[in-house]
This record gives sequence, C-alpha cells and structure tokens, in this order.
Amino acid sequence: MEGIDENRRYSEAVTLESFESLSKYKRALLATPWRLVDRMTGRSMEDVELVEVKRRSHHEMKKTLTWWDLIWFGMGSVIGSGIFVLTGFEVRNHVGPAVVLSYVISGVSAMLSVFCYTEFAVEIPVAGGSFAYLRVELGDFVAYIASGNILLEYVVGGAAVARSWTSYFATLCNQDPDKFLIHAHHLSADYSNLDPIAVAVLFIIGLFAVSSTKGSSRFNYLASILHLLVLLFIIVAGLTKANAANYSSFLPFGSRGIFQAAAVLFFAYVGFDAVSTMAEETKNPGRDIPLGLIGSMMCTTLVYCMLSVTLCLMQRFSEVDEKAAFSVAFEAVGMSWAKYIVAFGALKGMTSVLLVGAVGQARYLTHIARTQLLPPWLAKVNERTGTPINATVVMLGATAIVAFFTKLDVLANLLSISTLFLFSLVALALLVRRYCARGVATQANIVKFVLCVALILGSSVASAVYWANTTKWVGYTIMVPLWLVGTVGIWLLVPMTKKPKVWGVPLVPFLPSASIGINVFLLGSLDKASFRRFGFWTAILLVYYLFVGLHSSYDMAQILKKEKVESLTESKLDEENVVPSLTESGTKNEDHHNLNN
Repeated sequence: MEGIDENRRYSEAVTLESFESLSKYKRALLATPWRLVDRMTGRSMEDVELVEVKRRSHHEMKKTLTWWDLIWFGMGSVIGSGIFVLTGFEVRNHVGPAVVLSYVISGVSAMLSVFCYTEFAVEIPVAGGSFAYLRVELGDFVAYIASGNILLEYVVGGAAVARSWTSYFATLCNQDPDKFLIHAHHLSADYSNLDPIAVAVLFIIGLFAVSSTKGSSRFNYLASILHLLVLLFIIVAGLTKANAANYSSFLPFGSRGIFQAAAVLFFAYVGFDAVSTMAEETKNPGRDIPLGLIGSMMCTTLVYCMLSVTLCLMQRFSEVDEKAAFSVAFEAVGMSWAKYIVAFGALKGMTSVLLVGAVGQARYLTHIARTQLLPPWLAKVNERTGTPINATVVMLGATAIVAFFTKLDVLANLLSISTLFLFSLVALALLVRRYCARGVATQANIVKFVLCVALILGSSVASAVYWANTTKWVGYTIMVPLWLVGTVGIWLLVPMTKKPKVWGVPLVPFLPSASIGINVFLLGSLDKASFRRFGFWTAILLVYYLFVGLHSSYDMAQILKKEKVESLTESKLDEENVVPSLTESGTKNEDHHNLNN
C-alpha cells in the first residue's frame, strides 16, 4: 500500500504556489532577486535527478538499449549531411586538401567532450543529458540557459538536415535540387521556398520515435550499416581515381584556414550529445555508455578523415563543387552514375540523423519539463510505449515549421555556437564535480580552484578574441602558458574531492581543461552574426526565466524539500513505533519464560 500511495502522490498534478493567484504571482515577482540568487547558487542533488525528478513523468522509460544500440545511435546521430554539405564549401574557400587536419581538430575537440559526457552519463543516467549534469554541478540557472540554446540548435539543425534531405532526394530523382520546393511569392525571399517533403519526412520520423525506442534503434542501425557500406564504396571507388598531383598544394589558404574550417566542420560532429540522453533507457550504463559513445566517435572521425582525403585526391581543391562535392567529383573522373549512390548514401545518413535527433531531443525536453522549467505535460512518458510522446511531437512540430519556410543557408548560419558553448560548460562542470564536492572541499581549496579556473577561462577567451582580430601569433606565447598554469595549478594545489564510482575521465584536470580551451578557441572562428543571434535568443530565454521559469523551478525545489522532510519525519516515527513494540514483545516473552520455570 505504501508504494501505491507514493506512486499516486507523484502522479497527481503539482500545485505551484507562485501561480495559484494573481496576488501570489505579484509577490513572487517582487521576490525575484532573492529567488534568482537561490537558483544561481543552489545545485541539484544526484538522487533528486535520479529519483524525485524522474517520478514526475508518471511512468518509467523502458531499459532496452545496449552498447551495440548506442554505437549505432552515436554514428547515426553524427554521420549525416555535415560531411556532404559542408566539406565542399570549406575545401574550396578556406582550407583546401588540409581539410583532413580540420576534421582531426574538430574530432579531437568532440572526443574530449565525449569523455566528459560519458562520465556524467554513467554517474547520472537520466534523460536530461547535459541539462541534468549542469543542474547538479553548476546550478539551475546555468543549466537552463545552456539547455535553452541547445534546444534551439536541435530545432534549427533538424530543419537544416530535413531541407538537405529534400535536395538530395531531388538529385536522386535526377532533378534540380530545388525542384520539389513550392515558391510563395508573397513571402520574404529567405522564407518563400516552401518544403512540404521535409515536413512529411519529419512526420514519418516522428512515428518511429514515439512508437518504441528499441524499434527506433533497430531501424537506425540497419540504416546506418547500409549508410556505411555506401561510404565505403565512395572511399574505395574514389581512391581508384586518385591523383597525387591534386595534393601538391596542401595548405593553399595557410594554417589559419585549418582552424577556420574546423569551427564550421564541427557541425559534422554535432549530435552525439543526444545519445547521452538515452542513458535512462540503457540496461547497463557503466559498461554500455563508454563503449557506445567513445566507440562511435572514434569510428566517425576515421570515416570523416578518409572521405575528405578521398575527395581531395579525386579533384583539385579549386574545382571542388561547394554544394555537391562528392557527386561532382565522381562526374569529373568519368563516373557520373556514382552520383546516385552518393545521393542515396546522403539520404540514408540524414534519415538516421533525424531519427536519433528526434529521440534525443524529446528526452532532453522531457527532463527539463520534469523540473517545472517548462509545462509539466511535456514530461509525461506514455505507459504503453515507454516514450515521451508529448515532447517528441512538440520538438518535431517546431522543427517542421522551421524546415517548411526557412532556406538552408539561413539555417546553416545558426549552427555550432550553442554546441561549443554547451560542451565548454560540461567540461567545466566535470572539473567542479571532481574538485568541489559539497561537504568535502574546504573554503581555501575552493578559492584556489576558482582562481585556477579563471586563468583557464580567461586565457581561452583571450585566445579566441586574439584569433578573431589578428593574424599574428605572438600573443599565444602568453595565453597558452597562462592556460597551462591554471591547469597545473588545479593538479598540484587543489586536492581531488570526488572520484568516479564506475568509469571516469582520464588525465583530469588536463583533459577537461583542454576541452574548454579548444571549444572556446573554436568559438573565435565563428562570425559576429552568430554571436548576435546567440545573444538575442539568450535574451528571450532570460525574459521567460525571470517571469515564469524561475518561479516554477523555485516552487518545485521547495516542494521537493518539503517532501524530503516529510519522508524523514515519517521514517523517524516508524522507527520510534517499531522499537517499543519490539521491546514490549521481548519483555512479554521473557516474563512467560520465567513463569514456566
């Protein structure tokens, strides 16, 4: 009965005091400064994310995934349109044959982030992914701002992939890439090419995503295996037409072009963070998540490097087509029929990216709603399917609307910045987790840690700004040593207060510190327009947070505290009731024994 009552208690709608009446809402607004300080300084607890917050979904997600599923989810989430859409443009305009080094740099940056994500996913296996990790280590406010930006990037990225799907489908049908678009003359030029096929594809993807996570996994790895076979064909067939002379000018744009391209090509690795949101549905997180995340990223980086080398050996960089690099390259070497295989491979890859994105994004949104930062009906998990249907429909609906109206080049300019920002925060959260454990770290050690982190962040930001504004190198002789001083300072001066229970990031603090440095540095290669859009969207998020999210989150935190106190009180009363009865029973037995004697 106790378990039934508890489940009933959590299935009831949560009443938030701040929104019960207009007068209470006004009082909540007046208390905004104090509540904001509370939410910025307060950090969630692991058991809260793993137990209390999860219960707000009413039903459990089904644990059906293994490391095999996660590897293919990881590869399916990453190997999509990025390699086909972005490579040609960067090769021709920014980097040339050295694009392979750009893929290595962006791959190393992504791998460092994968390590940080993996430790968190093993220790806190919930659907919230980076949102839950940041809530535990950096607080509610930072987690909300970061997750709000990444949700926008999920929607924009999904819309960009859906629009690319239509273009490659037209190519496969031997038509112009814009053949299936509907032109609406009365709309703005950037939003007048309507794409109904993208909407239809997203609708079909949504049906798979809401029906079953395991079913989605099976479809994904079958599609991903077929996709890898197509990529293998492109590599083998392309290398049979290789011409070493095309590699004669390896660095036509200089070394700066390598890093400039790396920042853009980082989009080709975006998506693996969605896999960490599936930790809640993994059978054995301690084993399956490290194998799945790290294994898929290593395979992806290898495939990207081989494809980029193949492209630049087939065709001189100045002749590479910006939009359909591989298709045109095969035509140039007399294999025109191969462009259909390339288009088919791109379609399969983008389908997997859309599916994994739909599954991961919905779980991300679900956990945010569990904390009341978003409407709680988004947190509900369907009892029959074990999937968050409401969150899936909302995310794909928003993606479909954006994909229907917005041109691909407009969408491409919105990508990467939120992901690099989020990855930097996750690496910082890992350092906080290891060196600032609550109740263990002393005040003196926390001060030393903060000073060292300030050196790491300051030198990284200074390097990014320096890179964006000058072509000189002398400044790095100051900033890189400062980064090293901050990292070594943590290693030597601040004792580690928490060690991972199952799987941990190696070479701490150097590896997460390097992740911060590289991700922030790559931010310096993005254009100013991207930062303006990032700031504009963050301002919108902040307004919503101050008027709605902050008070919902604060009330929810108070409810959880009250429930915890009540639980401890009930437990104490139970102990007090049990002990006397045992004593009384023992006394009666003893008296009976004495009487018999």
